[in-house]
Amino acid sequence: MIMLVLIIFIAFIILAVVAANNNNLNNMNNHNSAKYAFYYLLSLVALIFTALSVGMIAFGIIDKSVSDALTYGSVDGQFKFAISALFIAAPIFYLMSYLINKGLSKSDLDKESGVRRWLTYFIILVSSLIILGVFIGVMNNFLSGEMTTSFILKALTMIIIAAIVFSFYFYDIKRENVIDKNKVVRIFFWATAALVLVAFVAAWFYVESPKTARGKRLDQIVVNNIYSLENAVNAYYEKTEVLPDSLDQVKNDSDIFLDSKTLSDPETGKLIEYRKTSDKTFEFCAEFRTDSRNDNNNTYYGPDNKRHLAGFQCLKNDLLPQPVPTKF
Repeated sequence: MIMLVLIIFIAFIILAVVAANNNNLNNMNNHNSAKYAFYYLLSLVALIFTALSVGMIAFGIIDKSVSDALTYGSVDGQFKFAISALFIAAPIFYLMSYLINKGLSKSDLDKESGVRRWLTYFIILVSSLIILGVFIGVMNNFLSGEMTTSFILKALTMIIIAAIVFSFYFYDIKRENVIDKNKVVRIFFWATAALVLVAFVAAWFYVESPKTARGKRLDQIVVNNIYSLENAVNAYYEKTEVLPDSLDQVKNDSDIFLDSKTLSDPETGKLIEYRKTSDKTFEFCAEFRTDSRNDNNNTYYGPDNKRHLAGFQCLKNDLLPQPVPTKF
């Protein structure tokens, strides 16, 4: 967010310089100048999100496909962000590009105007800096031990993205005929749109569905509630030296705080069951929506004794170690 604000701030400085040096802005009226400046700035922001999202999806697929012991954790969040960014940013980028080219063909935007030339080169500069930063990150990961195959594939991905962006904008700023329909521009439009669509569709094969994601989040709340109940039972045992026969005994103890929200499933309202299995062991049972024991996306980070299958499950709990009395 800070980077985007800085980019827009610099762009406005560029516009101010252009306006100061050329009050007529190449015979364009102020309305058109502001309008096309807005188109270029919005297309820049959309381009950044679109290009980075395609790269993130490609990187995620590479991490999923190339087995590396150093690759750990989940890339599910990476895919979700990229899908969201493409869904919003890509249509905006293509719409702004269409409006800019439409303005050029109708001579509403002069091909030699300061707004067009300055902001086009500014787009190239910002794209170069961002791609350079990603390249540095890829190289750093390689020097930190990432597999050569993964490094080569990621480097090729960035080279392809950089080549597409730079070649188009350099061609666009140098072309003489901007009034007639241009085959190169049309090829760029449809080829890159196809690439973005392929990346968008491919990401869905590696990301969990919104229904599954919601189920995991709800299950995590249930597990957190069980943690709270476990602490309350331990507090009761520390005070009375016996396990409660039911949670009502814990709730009725004025010295133990037990939030009523932790007693049930946040969505269904079904109570979490407490079962005393021995003098020093107990368990909590609840209905779970997802399977955290066989989590292929590696999105579970809790302890093994809180892993569960989908359906009604009982999670065993033990008493926490009691403090040893200090002898004086």
